[in-house]
Amino acid sequence: MSEERREDNAGKAAKSGIWYVISNVMIRAVGLITAPIYTRLLTTSETGYANNFNNYVSIFYVLMGLCLIYSVGRARLDYGKEGPGSRNEFDAYMSAIQGLSSIFGAIVLILVIFFSPSGGMLGFEKPVVVILFTYLILFPSIDYMQYKLRFEYRYKENIAISLFITIATVLLSILLILKMPDDKGFAKILGTVIPSAIVALICYAALLVKGRCLVNIKYWKYALLIGIPMIPHGLAMILLARIDVSMIQNMCDYSAVGLYTSGYTIGSLLMFVTNAVGNAWVPLFNERLDAGNIEAIRRDNKILMEAGCFMTICFVAVAPEIVKLLYAKSYHESMFVVAPVALGTLCQYFYTNYVNTEIFYKKTFLIAVNSCIAAAVNIALNYFFIRQFGYIAAAYTTLAGYFILMILHYFTTVHLLKKKVFNDGMYFLMIILTIAAGVVTGALYGTVIARYAAALVIIGLLTVLWRKDMRAFFGMLKKR
Repeated sequence: MSEERREDNAGKAAKSGIWYVISNVMIRAVGLITAPIYTRLLTTSETGYANNFNNYVSIFYVLMGLCLIYSVGRARLDYGKEGPGSRNEFDAYMSAIQGLSSIFGAIVLILVIFFSPSGGMLGFEKPVVVILFTYLILFPSIDYMQYKLRFEYRYKENIAISLFITIATVLLSILLILKMPDDKGFAKILGTVIPSAIVALICYAALLVKGRCLVNIKYWKYALLIGIPMIPHGLAMILLARIDVSMIQNMCDYSAVGLYTSGYTIGSLLMFVTNAVGNAWVPLFNERLDAGNIEAIRRDNKILMEAGCFMTICFVAVAPEIVKLLYAKSYHESMFVVAPVALGTLCQYFYTNYVNTEIFYKKTFLIAVNSCIAAAVNIALNYFFIRQFGYIAAAYTTLAGYFILMILHYFTTVHLLKKKVFNDGMYFLMIILTIAAGVVTGALYGTVIARYAAALVIIGLLTVLWRKDMRAFFGMLKKR
């Protein structure tokens, strides 16, 4: 790829990053605005019924999708290089892995229909179980399309899909809840499933028409070698994110669960921004790593990591006001969960750099091993510290789990794979200092003046230290 083409893609990545952030904020805003509506329309039991369906979607998606989605970025390089007919091969690849996951999903659905108990399973009646597994056949096509669009820098179409699903889901869910007053939990499930299923069918048809390939053993083998080892990773990450709630419920009470999950929801808001930036960065990162342009990776990635640290400190500083704005007074104690959860999100943001490298070199088995280790460590820490210090300790054990995961991925990339891509020493210094600053700021949540004074000092120092990188970043955006 020519240098001019790479610089053009750098501009596309910067522009798409901005729009991904804007769209993610909009989507999250829709969720925050509609949350009070759902709480007035649904009982806690009905909400739990619908949320339980969504939880099983998350879990079984990892299994039924075979984690083939993780192969797309690398396949874009191997099957999408410049040359006659090369783009058609990548299109064929996307169509083929879609065929593989849907065929596997159909087999699972048949087994469920014939062998599941007549009364249902997983806490659902059998028709709902069938809807669940039918939905899981279609749903991966949305991800395939969105990943394809991401790696082709087509952010407008990508964002349009997300916004349509979000808005259509809200409108249809409310309509069906009002029309089905005797089965509102099921109505909420239908409101979630129908818009996504329609979009999934459109994406499925588009990928199939473009690629014209449903079965291809070469592509299937390629995708499975990358995807299958990621299944334990996907399950471990779900465990790492959700085991806290179960352990708090068993060791404390439902009130503690409510406070923890409320604070966790606020603390994870930052993830909508960091994920958007990361999604925009990965295609450019892969292209540069494929070209051996390590210097450009280090230069631009350093700026992105600095921005992540800066945003996290700002977010932690204002978190109590966010909690007080959105929650009733009885929930204000949950603010003490926010800082460690936000800092854990920052650790995820950092270690994703190493994960992207491992995926690029097709060493996904090592990713799964690291995730399982981190999940096991998190469970052990929870068992000890929740008993000793209560539900807030779970937020800090989650932070510890993600920091340990960063160390493991660093060790894997640098010492096992022998790939020195990033300024590792600087990154660890940045993350440790940011965690320390965030913990100090969080400890001052009870004192507004002291908290903002500490935050302003930290933000001022970061602005002075990183002023050149900030100017370079905004200058690049202005040029593009």
